[in-house]
Amino acid sequence: MKPFASTLLIPTGQLQPHSQHVTRRLSSMRGQYADLAAFERMLEQGDPLVYEVFENQVPSRPGELAHGTSVVHPGRVGDEYFMTKGHFHAVPDTAEVYHCLSGQGFMVLETAEGEWAAEEFVPGRIVYVPPFWAHRSVNAGDTDLVLFFAYPGNAGHDYRTIEERGFRKRLVEKNGAPTVVDNPHWGGGA
Repeated sequence: MKPFASTLLIPTGQLQPHSQHVTRRLSSMRGQYADLAAFERMLEQGDPLVYEVFENQVPSRPGELAHGTSVVHPGRVGDEYFMTKGHFHAVPDTAEVYHCLSGQGFMVLETAEGEWAAEEFVPGRIVYVPPFWAHRSVNAGDTDLVLFFAYPGNAGHDYRTIEERGFRKRLVEKNGAPTVVDNPHWGGGA
């Protein structure tokens, strides 16, 4: 691999150039939101874009550093904010760093053993995701939540575990403020 450079376009969060652009629409988030009726109603009205990832991929081996941006768009399904699918790393003892460039939200994190945390994102805030922690970005604001991330090139992504059991905690709007609540469907999907 040779050195390369990209430009981060603010405020859109696009990385130019990038080797991968992933888009996740509401339809790809089936089972992730607690309010199934609200999910189906929203899907009937269209299939909104929930989030995007612009990434520069690198070889999948130790020593490489994958990086990119995620842009979580504003919106809610019922009272639950738009969010990323969330994942563990396929190589579980690898970490990740997120830097909030714009917007506001939270990183919801948990371990397989039951520890959890919700770290706030505001511009300039950096959140460290330790090894063995699943993580999901949640937009709790009115504008795009734009995050820069970096992780080991060999880390990989385990989305399946989260798709099957969800996260223990959810971030919802309650009385006009983001609030962490228990996930009533945890363990068996929403």
